[in-house]
Amino acid sequence: MKHIDIINACTDLGVHVNGAAEGPINLTKNLSHSNINNIVTVKYSNVVKEYQNDNKKKNLREVNKFNKQLYNEVLSSLNNEKFPITIGGDHSLAIASALASIKKYSNLGIIWFDSHGDYNTFDTTITGNIHGLPLAVITNYEKRELSEFHNGNFYKPQNTVIVGARDIDDPLEIENLREAGVTVFSTKDVQEQGADVITKKAFEIASNNTNGVHVSFDIDLIDPKIAPGVSVPATSGINLDEANKMIETIIKKKNIVKSVDLVEYNPSFDIDNKTKIIAMNILNKLLNNF
Repeated sequence: MKHIDIINACTDLGVHVNGAAEGPINLTKNLSHSNINNIVTVKYSNVVKEYQNDNKKKNLREVNKFNKQLYNEVLSSLNNEKFPITIGGDHSLAIASALASIKKYSNLGIIWFDSHGDYNTFDTTITGNIHGLPLAVITNYEKRELSEFHNGNFYKPQNTVIVGARDIDDPLEIENLREAGVTVFSTKDVQEQGADVITKKAFEIASNNTNGVHVSFDIDLIDPKIAPGVSVPATSGINLDEANKMIETIIKKKNIVKSVDLVEYNPSFDIDNKTKIIAMNILNKLLNNF
């Protein structure tokens, strides 16, 4: 069993709606497992969010401030030979968690379980919400301003895989992904080929000639009729059986998984704790099997 650090990344600075910052504490406040080494919380305070429609770099300074702190926490966990599970919070936090992991291990692949591509740049973003840019930053496709706290390697696009995508901005974000060479498996691919088959393929790509894999799992991968408690729902998502097969495959590959994110739970939009229960089941499966 791994000695696990739970890192609560309490942020919604990267998205235009509030609530995701409350997700981590909501999920972990009563968490108790024998293999948890520590639970750490990173949060922001007294921030006036920038929501102007013409602002293409919303909350840039505060996102960077938060991510620098989170990066140091995740890196400290890794340097102490612990296994970090970072609980979000909006997906912009993965800039910190994923880059901290590759700082430690120098050459990693990444699997991005998400209904969105998160591969916009400051030039292509429509909203200016930074949670639409993190995977582009992590692979050094977007090179400006969001990773200045990191002095290590970046993820290679050829070892970068998106699983479950169905809401990618057309045409600019799609073109970014094509130009970079990122592998994208759509929700349709998952439904037609099987969640376990696609996840195995993703691990083959992400682990090819690398030292391991960082896994970043966004709850909005699941259909919002099943898991409504997310900030930016995308219709026609995967079902719970498919999500569980993905988690089971991640667990089977635990020897090469170096760090995990579980992100985008927003209790403000949940209905009867449906999404919380799903997120808790995922987290408990990871804790019980890692």
